[in-house]
Parts: sequence; C-alpha cells; structure tokens
Amino acid sequence: MAKILLIDDDASVLDALSLAFEDAGHEVLTAVDGQRGLDAVKKESPAAVVSDVNMPGLDGFSLCRKLRESGNGVPLILLTSRDNEIDEALGLELGADDYVAKPFSTRVLLARVAALLRREAMRAAQESERAVAKGALELFPERLEVRYAGAPISVTVTEFRLLEALASRAGFVLSRDRLLEIVRGDESVVAERIIDTYVRRLRRKIEAIDPAFDRIETVIGAGYRWKDG
Repeated sequence: MAKILLIDDDASVLDALSLAFEDAGHEVLTAVDGQRGLDAVKKESPAAVVSDVNMPGLDGFSLCRKLRESGNGVPLILLTSRDNEIDEALGLELGADDYVAKPFSTRVLLARVAALLRREAMRAAQESERAVAKGALELFPERLEVRYAGAPISVTVTEFRLLEALASRAGFVLSRDRLLEIVRGDESVVAERIIDTYVRRLRRKIEAIDPAFDRIETVIGAGYRWKDG
C-alpha cells in the first residue's frame, strides 16, 4: 500500500511495529536512531514516518525540526513513553502531524497512519488541480469550473475547452479551424463559424461580472486571441 519508515532504538518495538505494518500491506523501512531515520527519509522518500521521541543522539523532536526546516513535509507521527501534554504540544509545534503515547494499540497506530495517508492523498489531489490562472480568470480543469474575479461562471464543456485554449495560449492568435479542432475534436465537420457563437456566449457570461471585459480579442481574418495585460 504505502512505504512507511519506522524509527525506534528499541529493537523489540521496531520488530513488533514492522510486523503489524507489513501485515497491513505496507512496505516497511526501519532505522534505529534519528540520524539514520533522517538519512532514510532523504534517500527513500517514504509516504509516512513513525518515530520514537526518546532516542540517543538525534531524538524525535530534533528529527522533526530538521525535516521541517529543510522543507520536507512527509507525514510524521511521534511516539513517546510519556503521556505528557508539554511533549505533545512541542511535537506538534515543531511540525509533527500526530502524537501517540506508549503503550498504545497497534490497531490505533495503523488507523492514525491511514488517516494521515488519506489526508496527504487529498492534499496532493488538490495541488494537482491548481487553477490555470490568467489575471482575474481561473480555470479548474478537473472540475470544468470557471471563476472570474472570484465569481463562478456556468459554462458548457465546449465553452470551457475554448476558454482554456485561448487563455493557455495568451497572446497567440488561434484560427477558428484550430479552435474547432481543440474543442470538438473529430466533430470538426461542424461549421467553423460555430466558434463565433461560443465566443459570444463566453463574452456575455464574463461581461455579466465585468462589463469592461475585453480579453478575448477578435483578429479579423485570422481568429481569436486572449490578450495579456
């Protein structure tokens, strides 16, 4: 399922956790101290890290601090033998995502890790769906949504594709034939002047939000372009 790095200087704890995570279907990496754990994070890029706090040398707090200072946001759960609110607060302030006090149920720990992995997957999905932005225009390709000056605009799939084609090639003139190919694909037997209809609709919808909108420029005898500015 996921590559999990376990860090603990207690071999018996490390063995027990390794078995539990492997039984849950995860690929397990282990390290017996913080420095080896830090090296493993850099080399192996695990999906999540579970680290003991109380280790000689580089402890769990220091490991967490070094990771976050380097810009590494790998999901991290800290383990401690002390049920101490000060320790918990410190760990979270340093950038840990969760904190579990020993003794704990491996089932609970597995559930905490699973929750972190789900949150990370959702965050990654949201990042991959960042808007294509041109000035006040925002396009969300995964959702086929459009916003202008923060206001939502209801568009058809074809209108979205047309707007995306123009905005992503700002400054370049696109012929009606080319735009028709982009938005309709194999349906290019449709008259190329249908593009004019789509452009009028888009202008009307955006002008309802911004009456001064003039970004979609008609280039006589050539086609259309999105004006930068």
